[in-house]
Amino acid sequence: MAAFLAGQRADRLRRLREIADRLRALGCPIDIEPLLARAAESPGRSVGRPLMADALVSAGLAQDRSDAFDRLLGNDGPAYVPRTGATPDQVIATVRKAGGLVSLAHPGVTRMDAIIPRLAGAGLAAIEVRHSDHDADTEKRYRELAARHGLAVSGGSDFHGESAHRTGTLGALALSADDFAALEARRP
Repeated sequence: MAAFLAGQRADRLRRLREIADRLRALGCPIDIEPLLARAAESPGRSVGRPLMADALVSAGLAQDRSDAFDRLLGNDGPAYVPRTGATPDQVIATVRKAGGLVSLAHPGVTRMDAIIPRLAGAGLAAIEVRHSDHDADTEKRYRELAARHGLAVSGGSDFHGESAHRTGTLGALALSADDFAALEARRP
């Protein structure tokens, strides 16, 4: 698992450098060395587009994170660089082999519903139904989808550390006792 995660982190750094190259070509130069230094200080910290968006805001090249994604970093933006690396099926197999449980994160945000049946067949254990970006209708939809595919329900605030944009969300969402027990029952 450690080797797998090291490879994933290396690919994130490659992607960040490529995004910086594209931004520079667009007239939005960002010095990524401070971002890379922060990543080196905290090996478990994820580096990617949100940090680049924050750097664009700090440099006065975007009004806020949303503006950075809307104009430059979003999936259709001119500085977007697609992810490479392990497929979702490979991630599930790797995590399960290491004794872990896999939950599909914030499906109401990613909108990848079409792959859920395949992932359920590959060993996906849960869907993150409770999420800070999910409204009641979205939560209901994914709760039903989880039940349809025999998956447990997970949840989270999407808190990624004190410097992230969800600083006030830590502990704001919780699973019901029944949902937690069903998720815990899936542990290997």
